[in-house]
Amino acid sequence: MRGRLDRHLTPYLFVAPFFVLFAVFGAYPLLATLWMSLHDWHLINGDGGFIGLANYSDLFADPDFWNALVNTLSLFVISTVPQLFTALGLAALLNTKLRGRTFWRAGVLVPNVVSVVAVALVFAQVFGRDFGIVNWLLGLVGLDPIDWPANVWSSHLAIAAIVTWRWTGYNALIYLAAMQAVPNDLYESARLDGASTWKAFWTVTVPMIRPTILFTTVVSTIGGLQLFAEPLLFESKGASTGTGGSDRQYQTITMYLYEKGFTLFDAGSAATIAWVLFLIVAVFALINFAVVRRAVASR
Repeated sequence: MRGRLDRHLTPYLFVAPFFVLFAVFGAYPLLATLWMSLHDWHLINGDGGFIGLANYSDLFADPDFWNALVNTLSLFVISTVPQLFTALGLAALLNTKLRGRTFWRAGVLVPNVVSVVAVALVFAQVFGRDFGIVNWLLGLVGLDPIDWPANVWSSHLAIAAIVTWRWTGYNALIYLAAMQAVPNDLYESARLDGASTWKAFWTVTVPMIRPTILFTTVVSTIGGLQLFAEPLLFESKGASTGTGGSDRQYQTITMYLYEKGFTLFDAGSAATIAWVLFLIVAVFALINFAVVRRAVASR
């Protein structure tokens, strides 16, 4: 009887730690955030009473939220799309017989392992108004210097450059691992059919690594819509208020959440933003999954 009981209980004991950790660090914070979003909750003073969906209605009526949403989508598009295409091309290059290819394969991961704080501070100097390298290069061709953090388009380009620089190599290595699993027989068949290297890449390589492309697309979508560290550290004069510049020109939704929760101490509104962001990320991830899956399958 005891042995039979052990056989039935032992598997559950092995998997129990996962469910305990998920309940403590996953399910509970999720449900607690939902509960807080329905209350007038101050970060320090605590619960101020149940207010239903008032936080949600106030959020959708706030122009700062829509500004943050537009900024987030803009940064997501101009950083994620070029990043994934560049990573795909870089992976194809690393998959060839390069001299010292192990060194190059390891080197492309360096931007990702460097601290984001250091990266953002360096790029803030690169895009500096008075002594930045980019403005110096512009001056060499007779163009006026640009105050990069002060404008919408320029600040978005600068932040997108930081994101692209950090994550392109990481995604390239994921694509490279998938490319190395493609059977050589398929490439030989394509060459016998007269396909060029470019044609073979799009007709053999890309369809064969479709699951990996879908994975990186979904993960990059989630990360792009939750962009926080790069724009926060890029904020003018090292401020950490989360406003995203003097005119909120590059405030993202997560920065807006940070401002509400940790600058204004409005935890109820911050929890509301978190849930709305969750729904936005889920919708965009599903859309990207469907679009990329159809685009790759059609090749």
